[in-house]
Amino acid sequence: MTVSELTGNRRFPLHVHISFLFTLLLLSTGIVLGIFNYQQTSRIILSSSLQLFEHISDQVDRDLHDTYIPVDNLLNLLALDERNMGETRDARLSMLPVFAQALNDHPKLASLYLGYTDGDFFMVRPLRTEKLKKIFDAPDNAAFQVWSIERTKGAPTKATHLYFDTKLNYLGEREINNESYDARTRPWYQEAMHSNAMFTTEPYVFFSSGDVGTTVSRVSMGRSVIGADITLADLSQTLAKHEITPSTEVALYSPDGLAVAYPDITKLITGHDKAHRARFAELSPVTASLSKKDPDGSLQGSIELDKRDWLVSQMKLDMGGPEGLRLTIMAPEDELLAEAHRMRWISAVITLGILLLCIPLGWSLSRLLVKPLRGLVSEAEAIRSFDFKHPSCASSPVLEIELLAVAMARMKETISSFLEIAASLSAETRFEALLERVLEETAGISQAHAGLIYLNDADGKHLEAKGLYLDGPPMSLEDLQISSFAIDDERMPDWLKNPVRGGASSIASIGFDQAGDYQKLLQAMDSPRTHIVATGLHNRQGDTVGVLVLLHKDSGTEADIPFQSPARVAFVEAVSGVAALCIESQRLLDRQKQLLDAFIQLIAGAIDAKSPYTGGHCQRVPEITMMLAKAAARSQAPAFRDYSPTEEEWEALHIAAWLHDCGKVTTPEYVVDKATKLETLYDRIHEIRSRFEILKRDAWISYWQARAEGGDDRVLLAERDQLLAELDDEFSFVARCNLGGEAMAEADIQRLQRIAERKWWRTLDDRLGLSWEESQRMEGTPSPELPVLENLLADQPRHLVERPAGELIAENNPWGFKLEVPQYKFNRGELYNLSIARGTLTAEERYIINHHIVQTILMLDHLPFPKHLKNVAEIAGGHHEKMDGTGYPKRLLREEMSLPARMMAIADIFEALTAVDRPYKKGKSLSEAIAIMAGMCKGAHIDPDLFGLFIQGKIYRQYAERFMRPEQIDEVDEAQVLIKAGLAD
Repeated sequence: MTVSELTGNRRFPLHVHISFLFTLLLLSTGIVLGIFNYQQTSRIILSSSLQLFEHISDQVDRDLHDTYIPVDNLLNLLALDERNMGETRDARLSMLPVFAQALNDHPKLASLYLGYTDGDFFMVRPLRTEKLKKIFDAPDNAAFQVWSIERTKGAPTKATHLYFDTKLNYLGEREINNESYDARTRPWYQEAMHSNAMFTTEPYVFFSSGDVGTTVSRVSMGRSVIGADITLADLSQTLAKHEITPSTEVALYSPDGLAVAYPDITKLITGHDKAHRARFAELSPVTASLSKKDPDGSLQGSIELDKRDWLVSQMKLDMGGPEGLRLTIMAPEDELLAEAHRMRWISAVITLGILLLCIPLGWSLSRLLVKPLRGLVSEAEAIRSFDFKHPSCASSPVLEIELLAVAMARMKETISSFLEIAASLSAETRFEALLERVLEETAGISQAHAGLIYLNDADGKHLEAKGLYLDGPPMSLEDLQISSFAIDDERMPDWLKNPVRGGASSIASIGFDQAGDYQKLLQAMDSPRTHIVATGLHNRQGDTVGVLVLLHKDSGTEADIPFQSPARVAFVEAVSGVAALCIESQRLLDRQKQLLDAFIQLIAGAIDAKSPYTGGHCQRVPEITMMLAKAAARSQAPAFRDYSPTEEEWEALHIAAWLHDCGKVTTPEYVVDKATKLETLYDRIHEIRSRFEILKRDAWISYWQARAEGGDDRVLLAERDQLLAELDDEFSFVARCNLGGEAMAEADIQRLQRIAERKWWRTLDDRLGLSWEESQRMEGTPSPELPVLENLLADQPRHLVERPAGELIAENNPWGFKLEVPQYKFNRGELYNLSIARGTLTAEERYIINHHIVQTILMLDHLPFPKHLKNVAEIAGGHHEKMDGTGYPKRLLREEMSLPARMMAIADIFEALTAVDRPYKKGKSLSEAIAIMAGMCKGAHIDPDLFGLFIQGKIYRQYAERFMRPEQIDEVDEAQVLIKAGLAD
């Protein structure tokens, strides 16, 4: 079949795909790099712009700080000068040198003045510009103007302007008529007097200069207020220096929306008759648009204004007024990102040029590269056809293709084995290992140096330390004395209480003196101080099942900060959620195993409790089995060299040992406990005794009747005594036969049959007072007329109980049972039972007892065991099999039985031989039991290798010391036992 036939016509050669992908990759790379570079450049530019905005804000804030703080300090000093309290103009002129020097040192001061409680006013104003000189009609060489207002009660107000040159020489003065200015009505005076602290007014337009500024004032000597006018005109120049782009908008305004500083000073003051500050919204269309969208001044970042995207930053400055000032900086994003747009187009052009150059090159190289792949396709098709003689393809300059060719060559040699190999992943099944893995993985991801896991106990009343991780020498919880806590224990650390009770994760930092019970842990970490993150472990229902604690050494550097950051804590919480589910699942699995184990032991205990004479059998057999299995696992003998049970196999053996006799729950206990041959629910020897008693009474009656009829008393007495003696002897014989202690000889059986021929009269109807089931059995036999003469011992039809069809076992049954099923379920015939050759059980009863293993297999086969426990039924159901195939229920040969099943057989036999709680036998001594088992080994009933291990490993002795009575334990000649078993010469 050709490649085209395999793939169809709608396919393209690999070199076409490579060329297309190569072109697509280049194009995609160019686009991605272009977008990435554009985004990164944009992000950098925008980030830099924001940083620049912050720089501008800092500079404006610094300018305000440099403006106001020196003035504040100046006023604080001037307020302490007693000359401020001069009551006349001449007295106050003594402050002129001080005020003049302060005004010269602070160029942004527009004036210094004093307002008095009586309405007087004293101001010193520097005349720095010709505009001011003209406004106040000052001489050309005037450098300072003094404005003095004196109010005397009952006299007109006296107001004058005095002029001084730079050396404070008097140049003249001018009186002012009708002066209405009263400092006491001004906010700067009232607020300062009211608050008795430094007060700064809202910015306003100075009427004299038209500049925007504020007034700073404070109380002086308790009777006056000293004030200073500060101009803010320099701020507009500062803002003008920071034009990031041609359209950048920078404005400083007060909280009421009135502009304080703006690069274009001409827009700052509006009004012709009366100048006032423009509003922020009036400065430009952009500020107007921002004011509409953001009246509160809270928006930040990218905002669309006036159909254009702007980067906006708004900040609050503390200086400049009672409520501070607001600074808004706006720059259009298209101007900010102009360089990014240019780089994007350059990247696109470069990508297109590279693409046009590389397409032909990619086409040629792809054709060269795919040539070896075509050879590999042919080789793979040959391998698919199991043709391993196909020549290998030529070498390739591409490493991966060359490696593929080498792999294909190796695959030819190992394809058969590869077909049998399957990969599988399995979760950690050991709980302790799971805790260690959770701690190690979580600590590694979170960069913690130590970790603890606390788990709630089953009752939820105690928090127990279960796991420890330490980045250093391995240590245990006991070594570090990590204690557990009751849930309500007051000693529990505060950082542990909250997550334990279902609260949020706790973050803490503790030193060695605060560590308490964790001091040894801190010593092991070699850290006098540690940072802690404790988060709860919650199950699917949201209940807290434990706490995960992570500890990080305190290095005293910024490297400690990320460990307790919200992002890291959230990540630990997410990881702990997964860990909690794993832990809960593992704990549920362990609890299910514990429940199964308890249920198994419950069943075994119920079986033993059902029959008090076999009370410990189901508990003791697992002990012997596990002893033997452990010895086999340790042994290096050839028979056991490959026996290395996994944890799952140990579990299967444990369950099988405990459930090996679970089928006995269906076995009637009166059959199991049958101590005499005639025993059913009771011992029927009493019925036979009664019949003998009747015969003895009849002998006496016959004697007295014959005496009454005149018979010879001596002869009659001898006949009576002889008959009574015979009856006593025969009953004693029948009673001995009932015990079943010795094997029945043929002569004994014949004597029983002769005794059975004795007759006795029955005068009562034996069909009265019977159960429905027994009445049904007697319907097939006609009822004789009473009185009727019957045999002393009888096998009557009513003694036969038919076996239900459901209890028959087909020859082709799916379980492979090979049992000879007796015709009847029970045969309670008296002569039949007394004639049992050995023991006390009939063939029917022995089948019932043997049938328990069938029930065991059926019961275990119907249980939904997981895959690793599927062989439980095979192990438990093989302990009555024999190595020669004569056992039951499947007549398996040794080779058909697993090693654990053969162990079970030895354990069951040894326990049965040594048990002292059987009603039908006495427990054997140790040497007797071993001797019997040696004979069974010789007879191929039990596994010889295991029996040899049982003896040489002294497992019998270990069991005897634990479970057997002291009087049963005697010496065992192991060498002779091995010889008798055929295991040694």
